[in-house]
Amino acid sequence: MSTTLTSKGQVTIPKQIRDALNLAAGSSIEFAVNGHGEVVIQKAGAPDDAQPDRFDRVRGNADIKWRTDELMALLRGED
Repeated sequence: MSTTLTSKGQVTIPKQIRDALNLAAGSSIEFAVNGHGEVVIQKAGAPDDAQPDRFDRVRGNADIKWRTDELMALLRGED
């Protein structure tokens, strides 16, 4: 399997490799050179069997936009 290097140093990762590593647009990847001088590519971050953080799915999705003074009043029990 081969690909062409662009003038900007970019390459297209073949679909078979993207599928094998479960890569999608925006995925982070890591490159390394092993002891035999071969380039190794792997998905960056957590191991493949790790579950996504349950908080990452909902972060930034609150429907209520509290103002700080309103929230502090509520937490302090002020009317």
